[in-house]
Amino acid sequence: MPAYSISRTRRTNRILAVIVFLAALLIQGQSAQAQSQDQPGSAALYGSVLDSHGRPVAAATVYLQSKDGTQTLSTRTDSEGSYRFSPLRDGIYSLRAEMSGYASASFGPYVFGPNETKNADLSLESATSAPNSSPGKSSGTTESEKPQYFDEPQFTVAGVTDAANPGGHGSEAILRTTESLAKETVALGADAKVESGNSSIAPSTSGAAEEQLLRTQVEREPDNFELNFRFEKMLVDEGKAREALPYLERTSQLKPGNFEIAYELALARADAGQYERARMDAHALLATPNRTVLEQGELYHLLGNIEEKLGNPLDAVHEYQRAAELDPSEPNLFDWGTDLLLHRAFEPAIEVFTQGNRLFPRSARMLIGVGVAWYARGAYEQAAQRLCAASDINPDDPSPYFFLGKMQTVEAMLSDCVLERLTRFVGLQPDNALANYYYALVLSRQEGSEDAKDLAQVESLLEKAVGLDPKLTDAYLQLGILYSQQGEPAKAISAYEEAIKANPQSEEAHYRLAQAYSRAGEKLKAQAELQIYLEQTKKTAESADKQRREIQQFVYTLRDQTSPTKPQ
Repeated sequence: MPAYSISRTRRTNRILAVIVFLAALLIQGQSAQAQSQDQPGSAALYGSVLDSHGRPVAAATVYLQSKDGTQTLSTRTDSEGSYRFSPLRDGIYSLRAEMSGYASASFGPYVFGPNETKNADLSLESATSAPNSSPGKSSGTTESEKPQYFDEPQFTVAGVTDAANPGGHGSEAILRTTESLAKETVALGADAKVESGNSSIAPSTSGAAEEQLLRTQVEREPDNFELNFRFEKMLVDEGKAREALPYLERTSQLKPGNFEIAYELALARADAGQYERARMDAHALLATPNRTVLEQGELYHLLGNIEEKLGNPLDAVHEYQRAAELDPSEPNLFDWGTDLLLHRAFEPAIEVFTQGNRLFPRSARMLIGVGVAWYARGAYEQAAQRLCAASDINPDDPSPYFFLGKMQTVEAMLSDCVLERLTRFVGLQPDNALANYYYALVLSRQEGSEDAKDLAQVESLLEKAVGLDPKLTDAYLQLGILYSQQGEPAKAISAYEEAIKANPQSEEAHYRLAQAYSRAGEKLKAQAELQIYLEQTKKTAESADKQRREIQQFVYTLRDQTSPTKPQ
């Protein structure tokens, strides 16, 4: 698979770059773009050319050639590494990028229908690291020429064990929060896959009507490669992997030996739950001669996903590591780190996420990963600093704030950066229920928060939070605690009752309501709530034990005991 990704959603923050690019075309009067304007059509292809470190490559020449050879367009990337071809005719195109000092690389094919806009980011290897690359071949290095900017890991995962002692620091509440944060960090990788899709071609936006039209055309012309290719891509992008399999199998028969199609077939089989068959496909592709390093990296990453699904975590982490060593891309490093985090190898996870942050300093999820790993190790200040830095990358992204806020629910991290970032969060998103709740929570835990003015602000924020989200149990719970502290038992009881109504399984709400009833002299109600609390606590503990047994813990060895990732 070529070293690029095509996103399902259009890139943001590219408007300025496009303006600069268009201005350059007007000044330079590039003939290729003028030719494209003369061609009828409505499709478009745009993206960026990046080096192996993810940095933009300016002044690279990008060629777009139609399958029939009747049309060849060219352009140069601007100062941001951006390029664009539009308008384009319907059809099949291949893409090639060239730049002095880099190996030439070809990508595609791209199949365009009416009004389709696709985004392709291209990665070029330096000529010294890819000496055998040539036009018509995806750039890459041989297996022995591993990128020099990947540091050898200072740990070895040697086995797995049952999580009888799940590790972590602090109370059971902190342990549960750590486990929840680890799962939510893993979900950041899944969310990225949903956004970018599994295939290299963005889905059509014309919906069910176009799907039905393509289905009819494929049934009419079952041996038409282009129709099968477009239809299976559409189905895969819509999450219909199982339905796409017959068409992927047909395209692989029509074009045997095509790596992209064979890889897509293995990927679709994995998405459809055919893990054993997908594993066989991936191993067969790895055994094929002349696989580039990037292609091998993709295959090892796929094998990591498959082994994790098959319940073989030790095999999975070794496949993820192999993928990251061959191709230290942001997704490969992130998924390796999250696998370590999920299986409670916190120190190795810190090392991998720290390496990922060094290579990809603009990746917010990499900083979130290292922050959660530090939190799991009990280094709360380290965790806070990483998450605060993650929130600064894109202040409008709510994810880092959610992680910061969730950590506040069980462990007050009194770093100044936490208050500053959660203040900014509620300022940017005043109608976000969680933004109001988290800001109220951090305010209530500051020194001097007993001041009447501060308490009034906390109460106002909590009331706004439950007004925005009547199912926000924790906000009702904090309101009850606040009312109880202010000597308003009736309001406290009401708030606890609302918390239970929103979430009948809330242990703390039942416990605090029992206390409130007891203080109010309602002994029978207090006993009933206390009994519910005890039963719920037992169920929660049993469920937590079951989940911990299901996730095996990695046994690892640190090669360098003075590693900077080891908390001091």
